[in-house]
Formats: sequence, structure tokens, C-alpha cells
Amino acid sequence: ITVKSSNPDTVTAAGEERDDPPREEPWKTALKTTVVDIEVGEFQGHKVSLWDLLHSHYIPEENRKELLELYEVGELTLEQVKTVVSTIVTRAAAAAA
Repeated sequence: ITVKSSNPDTVTAAGEERDDPPREEPWKTALKTTVVDIEVGEFQGHKVSLWDLLHSHYIPEENRKELLELYEVGELTLEQVKTVVSTIVTRAAAAAA
């Protein structure tokens, strides 16, 4: 039996508010919370999230889409994405210098 309530503060059995935005995908959260120490360009001296590096001007859109797809389906590990992104950013910054 479902009881309808006009109370906007009603919570579900799981204790979550009904109007919560959808949760972020775990793979996306991992990219946003994993930080890399890149010593090139504007990132020098800063820890930068993999997500920010992937969306920087150093990573061409085609590469970004491919890396995200491969990581999302589990063909690449977080560590592999970190290595590839670090390499691309380092090489692109060196070529621009």
C-alpha cells in the first residue's frame, strides 16, 4: 500500500529525498577525484584531476572521447588512463614550448 503525502520533506524508505538529482556515474567520480602531478604548462606546481586534464586543450576531442569510452566500459583501468593522459599532456606541452 502506498500512502501519498503532501509533505515536501517526505523521504523514501532508503532515507533519500525523492527529488535528489541522479547520482554521478562511479567512473566519472573516479576521474574527478584522482589527481595527477603534472609539471608542465599551466598545471606546473598544481595537482590536477584526471577529469580536468582530459578536458584541457592538450587532449584532442577525439582522444578524450575514446579514452572516456574505453574507461567507462572497463577496457582501461584508472591507472592506464592516468598514464595515457599524463603522457599526452606532457608531450603536447613539450611540443608547444
